[in-house]
Amino acid sequence: MYQIKRSLKLIVFFCCVLTSCKTSQKITYIQDATDRSIHKKPAYSGIKFQPGDIISIIVSSRKSEMAAPFNLPFVTTYAGSSALLPSDAPMTLGYPVDSEGYIDFPIFGKIHVAGLTRKQLAEELKQRLIREDQIPDPIVTVEILNFQISVLGEVTAPGTFTVAGDRITLFQALGKAGDLTIYGKRHNVAVQREENGMIIFYRVDLRSVSLIQSPVYYLQQNDVVYVESTNARAAQSRINENRSLSLWVSFASMLMSLGMVIYTLK
Repeated sequence: MYQIKRSLKLIVFFCCVLTSCKTSQKITYIQDATDRSIHKKPAYSGIKFQPGDIISIIVSSRKSEMAAPFNLPFVTTYAGSSALLPSDAPMTLGYPVDSEGYIDFPIFGKIHVAGLTRKQLAEELKQRLIREDQIPDPIVTVEILNFQISVLGEVTAPGTFTVAGDRITLFQALGKAGDLTIYGKRHNVAVQREENGMIIFYRVDLRSVSLIQSPVYYLQQNDVVYVESTNARAAQSRINENRSLSLWVSFASMLMSLGMVIYTLK
């Protein structure tokens, strides 16, 4: 009897070890990165403006009166929002990008901005201000005011998140959502992106270091990250939905059988 108990314990132990190793392989991020391994940093050119964006443009000069006509007024609240900002933290109104990719800029009128980065737009406006003798020494600062990404599926806190600045990685976005749950598929995360009027889907494996070379390693505004559920979660969902008496009878029968086996081994 002692030998039987000892054998059963060894079997259970090895099953736990094998299961633990297999589970670790499924949920560990960047598994193939070795200690102090070096990988080329992915190129990042910045987000590109698209219809629906709201852009802040601030023009400065040593002569403030020359820059004033090109700046929108500062406000302490946005249209549609009742939340007042602190008096020492005013914000500027933004220029909405219309469906054709244009903004309506003071003095210059319609300017096409879709497809440009912050740096490109700032340089374009700076050169035009100088070229048209508007301001001899302009400093142009461009920011996006409504940079948002969404993270859905098997994460702890799914939702839509506002991004400060214009740079966020896929891992940072998942961090904002509280990371994947134990039931999230690390090897097949989907990212939906709008590009040139098209919706494109990408698939990435969070367990592989090759992820950093993916086009979606750096997210763009309005990207949607979706984490699928594993088969275990799907099975659990089906069990939770099935509340029939036969299911519970079968479960109870299994427990009784297990109890009898344990009792005979004592």
